[in-house]
Amino acid sequence: MLPLQVHFLLIPSLMSIMGAAQYMMQDAALLSYIDQRFLSLEKRLEKCSQDVLEYVDEFQEFSKAVLSRLARLSSDKTELKGQVENLLTRVEHAQRDIDYFGSVMDSNACVEVHEDLLKQQLLEEAEEKKRLKLMLNASCDHMLAGIRSLKVVKKTGGKHGSWMKDPGKKHGKIYLLSGSVNNVILEFANIMAFMENNQTLKARRVPLPLPWEGTGHVIYQGFLFYHRHGSLNEIVKFNIQRRSVADQMLLPGAGRIPAYQLSPQTKIDLALDEQGLWALHAEPETGGNIVLTKINPAAMAVEHSWDTPCSSRDAEAAFMACNTLHVVYNSPSGGSSRIQCVYDVLGALNAHTNPGLHFPKRQGGHSTVHYNPKEKQLFAWGDGSQIIYKLHTEQKV
Repeated sequence: MLPLQVHFLLIPSLMSIMGAAQYMMQDAALLSYIDQRFLSLEKRLEKCSQDVLEYVDEFQEFSKAVLSRLARLSSDKTELKGQVENLLTRVEHAQRDIDYFGSVMDSNACVEVHEDLLKQQLLEEAEEKKRLKLMLNASCDHMLAGIRSLKVVKKTGGKHGSWMKDPGKKHGKIYLLSGSVNNVILEFANIMAFMENNQTLKARRVPLPLPWEGTGHVIYQGFLFYHRHGSLNEIVKFNIQRRSVADQMLLPGAGRIPAYQLSPQTKIDLALDEQGLWALHAEPETGGNIVLTKINPAAMAVEHSWDTPCSSRDAEAAFMACNTLHVVYNSPSGGSSRIQCVYDVLGALNAHTNPGLHFPKRQGGHSTVHYNPKEKQLFAWGDGSQIIYKLHTEQKV
């Protein structure tokens, strides 16, 4: 009985000893793991330090090489500068020698050369004038002698706008373009439909993908030509029937100042006459005088340009008729419109003033005045009114 009791007393002690031994083994394993981790980290830190030292050494060597190279470049630059200065001095000496030899040359030889150049210049000018006459098909033998009468066809729209017929088509359609910035054309079947009170209800509306600017647009051979809003000098060719842009071009020098001082909304004014499409604008380089440009409407390209003596100051509009520019002037307060400057591109007429060419029976300004070469009339927009002026012409002298 006693041995059995001793056995039961020893069991708990043995269990306690075994548990303590198990915990000691776990602690030893944990310490071994921690030790291995520290060894690994120490090795990595040592490698990192070694790499940093290598990078520092490499950077220092590279810096020395770069500084040395830059020093050599500076030295080369100084040497090159000296060579350039020496070369310039030699060129100056040579130039003085050339000037001296030129001054002692026979003056008769110089006169002969100048005469040859003058003959060549005169020959080129004659050829250019001949080419212009062929290009413009100089069949216009009449000149504007007066504005005989006017007819107020309608009063619709605001202060700025334009209206017209297409002189390149046989139909009698009327086109209305209201405002100085817009993107909708109104097309009327004829003049009677346009004159009706409810004319806007009977109009065909033609929207444009690109809006116009100013009032200097024209319609010719089924196309609308206009200055694109927001652009400096872009001219758009729009197919009215297909409702699409057919072509575009840039007009050099145009768009920086208004074409006419009294119509500042128009930077580029397009015009038609017996010879086709023209562009009118003013440039600062010409002192504000009007520049005239002949445009090929098929190719949308400039054919020739003329700097005219006609000023844009106090001008409100202008139009082309038979190769001749006619500039309309007024007072800033809006008096009687009059044509005061005429310029024939073929030189048959010198640019001159015409104080007698007044617009009859009307006070106020014009937003546009455009010539219709088919009907020999002016289509004008004045203070919201659509006006037709009949012209009196005479044979050119």
